Amino acid sequence: MAAEINTEDYPQEIDEQLTGFDSSVTEVKTMLEKLMAMNRNDLQQKLDPLDQAKLDLMSAYTLNSLFWMYLVTQGVNPREHGIKQELERIRTYMNRVKEITDKKKAARLDKGAAARFVRNALYDAEDKDSKKKVASRRASKTRNTTIKT
Repeated sequence: MAAEINTEDYPQEIDEQLTGFDSSVTEVKTMLEKLMAMNRNDLQQKLDPLDQAKLDLMSAYTLNSLFWMYLVTQGVNPREHGIKQELERIRTYMNRVKEITDKKKAARLDKGAAARFVRNALYDAEDKDSKKKVASRRASKTRNTTIKT
């Protein structure tokens, strides 16, 4: 794109920026071609619902961002256009999906391990010794009563 334009048509200072922009547009075009070449139904059947939502949101955000850029190139202020509200709406849903993903990744409480941890933290050696003495007394009493009979 920039290689086709005569450099006399624009200031020399922005040549590097235009070249970078051209390469970015080319990359976006190749990525979109790859995405469009895939069968959407097959792709969505392979994904779980959360990944499907992520894919849909990413696609919508990408297309709306491209439209934002189109408006800028046409001299329209996108901040005064409805595209701004649409991008904010999509961003809100992206944050919701992120919260759901974070909740899935959050550490789960193992109640059994927590109970053992608390029990061992409250461990008292003297209390354990007294329980052993009581248990041995009971055992000796039961032995004595079985021997007598």
